[in-house]
Amino acid sequence: MVTWAEAYDCYGETRRVPELLGRVGREGGADAWEELYRRLVLECDMVFPASFAALPRLVRLASRSALPRGLAGAIVRGAAGPHGCDELFARCSGAVAELGEVLDRHLAARPADYLPAFLDLLAVRGEYHWSAVLGDFSDDFYEVACPHCATDVTIAIGVHGRYSALRDWQRGDVDRRPLRPAGPEGLAGAGRWMYATAVRDGHGALADGIVQLFGRAECPRCASVFGVADEYAAAHRPVM
Repeated sequence: MVTWAEAYDCYGETRRVPELLGRVGREGGADAWEELYRRLVLECDMVFPASFAALPRLVRLASRSALPRGLAGAIVRGAAGPHGCDELFARCSGAVAELGEVLDRHLAARPADYLPAFLDLLAVRGEYHWSAVLGDFSDDFYEVACPHCATDVTIAIGVHGRYSALRDWQRGDVDRRPLRPAGPEGLAGAGRWMYATAVRDGHGALADGIVQLFGRAECPRCASVFGVADEYAAAHRPVM
């Protein structure tokens, strides 16, 4: 556990967050939740010692309400950033595991906020990169460099198609090549878990987008074939 004596928030204070946690635990209140979020997660991604000190209490509330569940998820996502509190976060491993169970049950209920909860669970599982960049595949584009000729290739997965192309800012996506989706049986690691969870919960569009993302693409310039997810993750993985 993280003690409050070492737990300053974004304002450098140590007393206000425990007061707010007591208040929201007893009576809720939109103003209290708004202040708590502002003190624990700055600019949507920067966290502080108080963020990790608050995490166990937030997780205990998370099964009953979307507000603590969302704030706890934001704190875990923020753990990927350069906060200087790695040792403090390590002490929260039990709370993080418990949050994962809460989020998994929430997803299985097929809630309206499915994608945000799915992204939070990815962060809980240590998949910070996909937690930060994954969309719902309604209109998603990923930019990758061909590993063979270094050409910038646009990957489209959504209503406009599933293809690799060269992006021309006047003519749009040109020289399109169909993506080569992965077979579900060929998925491994994060891709396998993401696909299995989306299928379990009846999110067919998400599952289909995942097999496209973890499939292969043809470079329109040199015609070489490469793994989309591998190249994108290698180029855009956040600094831990």
